[in-house]
Amino acid sequence: MTRWIAKRVLLAVATLLGVYTITFLLVIATPGNPFQSGDRRMPPEVLAALKSRYHVDHHATYYFEYLWGVIRHGDFGPSFNYRDWTCNQILAQALPVSAVIGLLAMVIAVMVGVPVGVLSATRRDGWFDLATLGLVLLGISLPTFVTGSALLTVFAVYVKVLPIGGWGSIAHLPLPAMTLSLPFTAYVARLTRVGMLDVLGADFIRTAVAKGLPPHRVIWKHAFKVAFLPVLSLLGPATAQAMTGSFVVEKIFNVPGLGQHFVDAALNLDRGLILATVLVFSAMLIAFNTIVDVLYGLVDPRIESTG
Repeated sequence: MTRWIAKRVLLAVATLLGVYTITFLLVIATPGNPFQSGDRRMPPEVLAALKSRYHVDHHATYYFEYLWGVIRHGDFGPSFNYRDWTCNQILAQALPVSAVIGLLAMVIAVMVGVPVGVLSATRRDGWFDLATLGLVLLGISLPTFVTGSALLTVFAVYVKVLPIGGWGSIAHLPLPAMTLSLPFTAYVARLTRVGMLDVLGADFIRTAVAKGLPPHRVIWKHAFKVAFLPVLSLLGPATAQAMTGSFVVEKIFNVPGLGQHFVDAALNLDRGLILATVLVFSAMLIAFNTIVDVLYGLVDPRIESTG
């Protein structure tokens, strides 16, 4: 186990270094000036001083200084666009907002998608199964700006039981979390249904039924443990994606999350903030995938964590 963990840590470090290098090369290859955009202009001497301070024209220096700051102090440096803010301060403010919404969205996806998928598989070709397939297709196909706008119109404009947007109280959580959870719920339900259908025809399930075990025990104790493995594979990257924020959802509900900052950073060529958000997302993605690998062994002991 120790050897496996050491191997995963080294692989994670190499992956993050590769992601950082590729992102850095893409950033410096993007045309434009992070200090002058739109109608904003400044004297040449001020622009030269800013470029010298942030090493904009010295790519190798900036590459290694930024990397060393992250490794040594966890310091992502200053933001080019938000002059009075560091990238660490922006992350500390925005990441918890996106994380709370993302975690709640994934909880909704699992709590709704898993039972719906199991019930759909056990009632194959019935009306519930056909209705579920239709709803799953709808949930996967509809973009979040459509579902978000619909939920906002119903619950905030007509029914008026939830605020129309913003952030600061529990009442602001349900609408963005539900909007973000809908496609994940559809995928979880679909994977659970497919997994259950494959497992229910297996020999060990027929043996359990022949022994006279109650149907609910056969489904939840024997079949579900194996059928849940594809869902578990989805939850790793999906949770990281949900927790790092969705720009569309945050824009619709005016939520100050990480997604908006990332898009603003890309539009304003905010080099430090682009690198910071990409590294944070990559680290979370690697971490959640590693957790999924560990959980695989817990769910099904036949799977060894030696790969």
